[in-house]
Amino acid sequence: MNRRTIYAAILNLLMTASALFSLSGCAPVHMNIGQNSAPQNVVNTGEMTVTFIDVGQGDSAFIELPGGKTILIDAGVSDSADKIYSVISSKGYKKIDIVVATHPHADHIGAMKDIISWFEIGDIYMPRVSTNTKTYEKLLEEIASQGLKIKTAKAGVTICEGVDMIAPVSDEYEDLNDYSAVIRIVNGNNVFLFMGDAETESENEIMNAGYDVRADVIKVGHHGSSTSSGKKFVSSVGAKYAVFSLGEGNSYNHPHKSVVDRWEASGARILRTDKQGDIIFISDGTDINVKCEKQEGE
Repeated sequence: MNRRTIYAAILNLLMTASALFSLSGCAPVHMNIGQNSAPQNVVNTGEMTVTFIDVGQGDSAFIELPGGKTILIDAGVSDSADKIYSVISSKGYKKIDIVVATHPHADHIGAMKDIISWFEIGDIYMPRVSTNTKTYEKLLEEIASQGLKIKTAKAGVTICEGVDMIAPVSDEYEDLNDYSAVIRIVNGNNVFLFMGDAETESENEIMNAGYDVRADVIKVGHHGSSTSSGKKFVSSVGAKYAVFSLGEGNSYNHPHKSVVDRWEASGARILRTDKQGDIIFISDGTDINVKCEKQEGE
């Protein structure tokens, strides 16, 4: 039995169908997926803060929902643990209500083991896919040691009021990136879309399934790689802000110029963690304000 098979078996032991469990105050539900079946789950309007944490060549976003619930989407590379801890703890939190590992690449789950050990965790979501890396193995071990059960990240799951998963739509993909959990958060009239590393195959599935991809703010898929941000998808989103999470001078040439140009041409303001550091959005359900840790060129 190879390592990947072993990890898949461990994942199956830890993973539970999300429909069998309820979050504190909101039960996950599975929606019927079909044309024009886009979820319209809207939270009560209030102040919501979204912090895109500068974790270098990786992803991590911390969301403070109206009413006080918190969500961490991804946790960067392993050496970003202290940075993520500092951002969350400086806001006074000792518990993270919901943790989402969009997919098991090291630049998305690298520091998650430490974060899970340092904070009280309510629920954790991961897609039903495994990989044979030490980073992934150690994350599963930590989840098990904390007595947590993994809930399935997939299209049609409502995590809590106003927070829906719209991908992955299918059960199997050739590319691990397309297993990425894609999350849509609605606060009043403001919409945020978090793409993980979802590529064009997943983007097309989301649209074909009838999900509403319109958003004011999008965390661009796969760090701005040319394998994501298809023309039809970019046009359909119509974002006011396109956030790229990536490391300065990375070896992948992220973000690709054609992708940046495509989002700019659609009318989006481009924001990049490699240039602006932490990027913070504050939504009141009507207006969105943005603050950046540093100005480009600093």
